[in-house]
Amino acid sequence: MLGRTLREVSAALKQGQITPTELCQKCLSLIKKTKFLNAYITVSEEVALKQAEESEKRYKKGRSLGDLDGIPIAVKDNFSTSGIETTCASNMLKGYVPPFNATVVQKLLDQGAVLMGKTNLDEFAMGSGSTDGAFGPVKNPWSYSKQYREKRKQKPHGENEDSDWLITGGSSGGSAAAVAAFTCFAALGSDTGGSTRNPAAHCGVVGFKPSYGLVSRHGLIPLVNSMDVPGILTRRVDDAAIVLGMLAGHDPKDSTTIQDPVKPFTLSTLTDVSKLCIGIPKEYLAPELSGEVRSFWSKAANLFESEGAKVIEVSLPHTSYSIVCYHVLCTSEVASNMARFDGLEYGHRCDITVSTEAMYAATRREGFNDVVRGRILAGNFFLLKENYENYFIKAQKVRRLIANDFVKVFNSGVDVLLTPTTLRGAAPYLEFIKEDNRTRSAQDDIFTQAVNMAGLPAVSVPVALSNQGLPIGLQFIGRAFCDQQLLKIAKWFEKQVQFPVTQLQELMDDGSSISEIDKLASVSLKH
Repeated sequence: MLGRTLREVSAALKQGQITPTELCQKCLSLIKKTKFLNAYITVSEEVALKQAEESEKRYKKGRSLGDLDGIPIAVKDNFSTSGIETTCASNMLKGYVPPFNATVVQKLLDQGAVLMGKTNLDEFAMGSGSTDGAFGPVKNPWSYSKQYREKRKQKPHGENEDSDWLITGGSSGGSAAAVAAFTCFAALGSDTGGSTRNPAAHCGVVGFKPSYGLVSRHGLIPLVNSMDVPGILTRRVDDAAIVLGMLAGHDPKDSTTIQDPVKPFTLSTLTDVSKLCIGIPKEYLAPELSGEVRSFWSKAANLFESEGAKVIEVSLPHTSYSIVCYHVLCTSEVASNMARFDGLEYGHRCDITVSTEAMYAATRREGFNDVVRGRILAGNFFLLKENYENYFIKAQKVRRLIANDFVKVFNSGVDVLLTPTTLRGAAPYLEFIKEDNRTRSAQDDIFTQAVNMAGLPAVSVPVALSNQGLPIGLQFIGRAFCDQQLLKIAKWFEKQVQFPVTQLQELMDDGSSISEIDKLASVSLKH
């Protein structure tokens, strides 16, 4: 049952094949067995079982709340959850229990979803590997998959077996791992520069970033207010659409959400792609892009072309400036947002009482890791009076140019853009940590950051396994607020490639299989 999609398990609940309590218990059991993945910071077992019991009562009375009633979900630990610790994977917020739910969390709970727990991340979502949090790194479930292990039999094992595993990507790595390891059917992430799509690609799941303003940010502890978007991680595109349908819409607590009412998100089956125009940005053919990812990208374009779609090369000329522009804007907003953590109102406070200034400094030194402190310093430098015009204002102007590049491409008749999500498959942990956080983020989010600066919707879809037996994802980018059309195209593509199910037998101590699906689906995009 845990290997099924959200839509399938929802149907099973409605048909009485399994009860919400039984499903919740299965997920809790699996969370305990896969604890070493470190996907969860907090497991809300009592809360989940109570919610499952309430869902079961509704089903018995024939009063189901809908497709999410009784469905186990997980939430990234930078969303506020009433009565449940919310840490942002930082010592600064260890022990902090919010008095309210984030709007997106409340909407899911109102639909009967069962909250399994809060997932791990890079501290305050600043990273692309989920390796820099105060509670330790997240391990990619694919590190223990049959597909990857069989490929590695030909290679010698590393000296340190404890570190012989793959990163999940970040910063929503815990949410991606939770979905990939079958411990929940959907998870919330946040996406500031690719933080949902990056781990989705590395963990072989669907990662969706909605248009900026379509989904409320209220209760999402901010990293970069002008780019942050709640993200959705699921095992199928259809499931992401179901969750999006529950979350989209105006929120009076978030002035950036759209005022117009949102129509229901129902993904009808797309049978004809011959009228579509697919854009391939030539600037995304980066020198660092692995040959395998390049090959899958090319084959995906050929797939659309073979079905009659028009595939054309397009130009986003300011792409090369996006990394520097993003860094300036991101750190500037980080410096502003992190100022609230001063040891007075909430969160960690040091024992120094010599002066208020000394208490501030010591609290922030103890509460933040090197990555967060580094971004605060950089941001404050860019915001200095003598630097403001040369850095922050110029970066804002470049951001407008980047956004206009997308507008021009879509106005030329392109329906969606097809790009890689990441440069390569998931990296081994020991290899990944050789680079500093800033370098890693600049490399790993090269294809995703511009989307956030332009406020567009984007989705990463797993397409095939690499020669190492690891997931490779491709990204679709759509027009602003054309999220439904984007997901419809992604769903068609997903159906064509038939990405294989993770075989996680070796993940279990007793050797049993998590997935009920024994045979792998055929993969269309072969080498």
